[in-house]
Amino acid sequence: MTPVLASGSVAGDVDATSDPRSAARAALDAAIAHLSSLQHEQGWWKGDLATNVTMDAEDMMLREFLGIATAETRDQSARWIRSQQREDGTWATFFGGPGNLDTTVEAWVALRIAGDQATAPHMLRAQQFVRAQGGVERSRVFTRIWLALFGLWDWRDLPNLPPELIHLPRWFPLNVYDWGCWARQTIVPLTVVCTLRPRRPLPFAIDELRTGAELEAFAPWSTVGGAFQRADVLLHAYAKRPLRQLRTGAMRRAAEWIIARQEADGGWGGIQPPWVYSILALHLLGYPLEHPVLRAAVDGLEGFVITEDTDEGPIRRVEACQSPVWDTALAVNALLDSGISGDDARVRRAADWLAREQITGDGDWQVRRPGIPSGGWAFEFANDVYPDVDDGAEVVMALRRVGSNRPTLLRRGVDRGIAWTAGMQSKDGGWGAFDADNTRTLATHLPFCDFGAVIDSPSADVTAHVVEMLAAEGRARGERCRRGVAWLLEHQEPDGSWFGRWGANHVYGTGAVVPALVAAGIPADHNAIRASVRWLGEHQNADGGWGEDLRSYRDPDWIGHGASTASQTAWALMALVAAGEADDGGGVVERGIAYLAGTQRADGTWDEDLYTGTGFPGDFYINYGLYRLIFPIWALGRYVGGGPA
Repeated sequence: MTPVLASGSVAGDVDATSDPRSAARAALDAAIAHLSSLQHEQGWWKGDLATNVTMDAEDMMLREFLGIATAETRDQSARWIRSQQREDGTWATFFGGPGNLDTTVEAWVALRIAGDQATAPHMLRAQQFVRAQGGVERSRVFTRIWLALFGLWDWRDLPNLPPELIHLPRWFPLNVYDWGCWARQTIVPLTVVCTLRPRRPLPFAIDELRTGAELEAFAPWSTVGGAFQRADVLLHAYAKRPLRQLRTGAMRRAAEWIIARQEADGGWGGIQPPWVYSILALHLLGYPLEHPVLRAAVDGLEGFVITEDTDEGPIRRVEACQSPVWDTALAVNALLDSGISGDDARVRRAADWLAREQITGDGDWQVRRPGIPSGGWAFEFANDVYPDVDDGAEVVMALRRVGSNRPTLLRRGVDRGIAWTAGMQSKDGGWGAFDADNTRTLATHLPFCDFGAVIDSPSADVTAHVVEMLAAEGRARGERCRRGVAWLLEHQEPDGSWFGRWGANHVYGTGAVVPALVAAGIPADHNAIRASVRWLGEHQNADGGWGEDLRSYRDPDWIGHGASTASQTAWALMALVAAGEADDGGGVVERGIAYLAGTQRADGTWDEDLYTGTGFPGDFYINYGLYRLIFPIWALGRYVGGGPA
């Protein structure tokens, strides 16, 4: 969707082409006013997170499996799922994206559970797409696990995932700590589910989605994937006659591992997949739904449900995650870089809340970094076992600049945050999101792993945020920062951009790295900076904005290309301003400013249907509700003020 000029925009009263700074100032003031109106009385900000309807389909299937579904939840979820179907009968993983086989299969099954007939026109269109894609036989492993739960797929035709995995020592390949934290928390409960192989039939079949296609042939013996496929045959044989004592102990230990990681809100990791599969695993191990662990888990899911009234009736949709710490840290930094005082009441309320959210307990990160004292922040309201480096960097950058009634206590928290965040550096000099040195790729070749990233390697965007934080603290010449800078320079793409792991995509990576390198002392005339400036200039859209379609993660033809969005335009502008391009006399930057000023809504924010957040590159994407507001504020603020404060 290409944005159009907003009618009634506050900034629209100023001619951005002849007076870009005045237009930027007007747009900035309106945006700050809107952001201020969204702050919670406790000090935090949180935008809604939109993903795709697999969240809602799987929520419906979970409730059906547990026997807790109601006519109301079925109807409301089904109404939402139907509303997201496109004219061609498909469901996509992101707005404007191509139809997705797995999402369409899961949506179709959910609607059948809700009572939609397979012969209904919208269901027939979905069936036609599924069969054209090779049928349910070509769907991902996770989708087929859900089908197997209801007897719609044979468990024997799924990769084996033995619970004995939990017994592997931490130094041994494929131990649970070799997986990224999100995968680790999902794999452990799934070893239980896939071992117990439950089957609770539904009153319908899925013959309409089958093509009769044979399972895909094994890869050659000489490949890692091919070797694992053949090892899977042996695991299936072992599953028929396992070592009983070893298996029983593994199941018990898996349950203990899961329960030990339950969070205060009842969930696991603050995200949908481990939460859902942990509920299933414990339930299948005999924990009744009335047990405090499961009661808290099921009740906690309601905190991720958004209900709305529509012309068709009420709808119910499920957030895959929530981002209050991230949104709040970004908002505070954006406001401070826009000239808002560190003693401003809005900023101080937010800072007080962020300071209280600091995590001082133990977590899985200690497996690789046992000597580092705790002091990070999580993305969510409750995820104390898994603080993340990205949040730590952004929170520290915010808190170090705000006023406080207890400055000594605040400074101690900042120092702990710096120590933890910096200490999570990997051996190669970069930073991953949740773990250090989570770089073993063996797990990525398992037959089970056909969806999403399963390891947490260092990335340019996270590394850049830590480098920028360390530079702001006056540590640019320190060893950690210098190694981080070297990592970033080494990982620049040949075209001058940087890959964006957690945002779409090269625009996000470049928007994060350039300000960090400049803050760390890399001069604006350095070849790496000049190459990135050229790349951004070459990929500016005709309307003055920037956009990069999420298909760029799999199709290089999309890199740097896509309809303009407010958030991606802001990322590009932040890089260009940092590179000294702000006063370009009607050039690239001023055209970008004109785009933001001209597309701003009358209420001070921007429309942004397109997704610009990344969960798993190539597989799972996010539309952050506040990105369209916070990042333009940040970019406009730096443009008006000449750079970061």
